[in-house]
Amino acid sequence: MDLKKDNVKRFKSVLYGALIGVLVGFFISIFRISIEFLSGILLKISMYANHNFLSLILLIAINLLFAIITYQLILSNSDIKGSGIPQVEGQLAGEIDYKWLPVFIKKFIGGVLSISSGLFLGREGPSIQLGATLAQGIAKITHKIGVDRKIMISGGAAAGLSAAFNAPIASTLFVLEEIYHNFSTLVWTVALSAAVASNFVSTAIFGKTPVLHMQYFHVIPLHIYPYLIGLGIFLGFFGKIYEFFTINIGKWYSKIKFLPQWIFSIIPFILVIPIEMFVPKVSGGGSTLVLMLASQSPAISALIFYFLLRFIFSTISYGTGTPGGIFLPMLSLGAILGALYAKILINFNLMPSYLFVNFIIVSMSAYFACISKSPFTAILLITEMVGSLQNLMALSFVTLVAYIVSDLMNSKPIYDEMLNNLLDPQKQSNLGELFTINYSVFVGCEIDGKMVKNISWPNDTILSSIDRNDKEIIPNGSTIIKAGDNLKLSTNYKNRGYVHSYMDKLVANG
Repeated sequence: MDLKKDNVKRFKSVLYGALIGVLVGFFISIFRISIEFLSGILLKISMYANHNFLSLILLIAINLLFAIITYQLILSNSDIKGSGIPQVEGQLAGEIDYKWLPVFIKKFIGGVLSISSGLFLGREGPSIQLGATLAQGIAKITHKIGVDRKIMISGGAAAGLSAAFNAPIASTLFVLEEIYHNFSTLVWTVALSAAVASNFVSTAIFGKTPVLHMQYFHVIPLHIYPYLIGLGIFLGFFGKIYEFFTINIGKWYSKIKFLPQWIFSIIPFILVIPIEMFVPKVSGGGSTLVLMLASQSPAISALIFYFLLRFIFSTISYGTGTPGGIFLPMLSLGAILGALYAKILINFNLMPSYLFVNFIIVSMSAYFACISKSPFTAILLITEMVGSLQNLMALSFVTLVAYIVSDLMNSKPIYDEMLNNLLDPQKQSNLGELFTINYSVFVGCEIDGKMVKNISWPNDTILSSIDRNDKEIIPNGSTIIKAGDNLKLSTNYKNRGYVHSYMDKLVANG
């Protein structure tokens, strides 16, 4: 009977996921269309501004208007700031909560204005938060609370990323690897069904061509792999630099007391104007630039210029809190570094030139993985975005090397660090309702193989049940915790953040 109930519950979860996916796919597609439409208009005005003073004045006026509107939206609701992924992580960890409709509307408008203006920001972060927020609204309408609500929000996040990048498998894995750090059955069934349904909608609207589709005809041979080790080290080092600047830029802004904060919101909108006028392919999230690198193979001097420009302006854009993601900007920086490394090898006759595109592809995955600390998501994301499995071995190899290098340099997951920065000024909620949290037990973690009575559990928390092989176990002191168990803990709502941080250390395998 219990097994039948579980099967029915999973079936309902898939249906809920599909419903969420269709709705999120529709709204994120509108989000993408709005950005493409507005950015197309602004790029045309930028072209005229090169030789027409009135067009330049018009462009400045539009960008100033966008900056003022975006700044006012952020002032009215700080939950729309930046990428949106830290907010989703905080919400699912029980550390943040917000009203869904105001955030959805303001994030949508703010994201469209900031991204279409040419700022070096991606659509994927806002898409994830928009998807999660829309799913939160569906949960409210259908009266879902607690764990069911969190699972629906997870599905919305996966659907948002899937619609943004047409990458349903990587989107599902992103929720599991980056946000939950475990593979709960209910979470992945909802996330996968939502991601697939969302991808179906976006594919019907935008077509089947992968977002970063590149033409290449060779696989990296084994004798080139020693150079891939150097590439991984190279990317890991620059990934650490990117993490440092991106995490701290907001703090540096706040230390400049002699200028009002609204100035910092306007600066990127003004600085982007000459970039759009003279090097338009470098502006925006970075997908146009990545495809241009693959097709044109620029000179080393040009690649260094592209990297410095995008690195500096990406951090400036994001540091102001303007709604927009760093997902795609990270991938574009990885692509530039990979192209630069490949060019050096080619110039010294250490590698054939026909492998240039391959190095761009594997570098995007490795650079993203060492910054986000989500290697499996990175590998699958680039595979889906490029639309080919041919580079999978080399891609995995470089990603692993870069990940290890970033670990040795004590890099932290960038979205977790952003969440910590976000929570510093916030006071925890004083609500006291019962709150249930699920945790998966990883192989070799601190509590793997221990009796319940021998484990130091977080304060004011009860281990209410253990899900093991589709069976629910009511634990006692002598029950042994095993790898793969799904623990259900109950605590006060106000205690949820503390429990999440505490249990993360107990169940993780390091």
